[in-house]
Amino acid sequence: MRRFVVLAHELSADAEINLDDLPGAGRLDLLCRCVTSALLLSHDIRTDVRIDLLVDGYVVRFDGSELRRLNPDERSTAALIRDALGASGEAIGAMAATASPGVSIRKGDLESVLEDRSDRTIVQLHAEGRPVVELTPPENPVFVLSDHREFTDRERESLVEFADERVSLGPRALHADGAITVAHNYLDTGGFDAY
Repeated sequence: MRRFVVLAHELSADAEINLDDLPGAGRLDLLCRCVTSALLLSHDIRTDVRIDLLVDGYVVRFDGSELRRLNPDERSTAALIRDALGASGEAIGAMAATASPGVSIRKGDLESVLEDRSDRTIVQLHAEGRPVVELTPPENPVFVLSDHREFTDRERESLVEFADERVSLGPRALHADGAITVAHNYLDTGGFDAY
């Protein structure tokens, strides 16, 4: 399974989300693009992918194997995130509340998402990491990336503790959603070896 963990630094769990102003809702537009980049193919959903959005003490999870009603437009994805955040009162500790098929929310932070390291390779995506082409594609990667902000000091400390690799996807910094697409291409092509 492929996993992506996106740290959201501006979206508040109790934000009043206006579907007509997604950038104004804590850069929800960017988070929506990350979700669709992680999960959508042309006319299909990647069922072997999970993406966690870390939002203000909560983990909003999209699980491709259970997901229904994910469309490529930002507005409908934003509605799924809004509904998940609206269900946060039903999440009890680490027990998740289901907002819709394949979309859940639970309390949690970066450490709680990364602490179960069984059979996974945790990869921090960072412009200053070593080139991804030097890394053999892992079987069960967990790619950790930030939204449009830099990792905080605490997040960096956690990643030093948990990440197995710190890699860059190219010579120039990419938007988070573009980085997810490149990471998929890297895995889909066996490290850019097979097309």
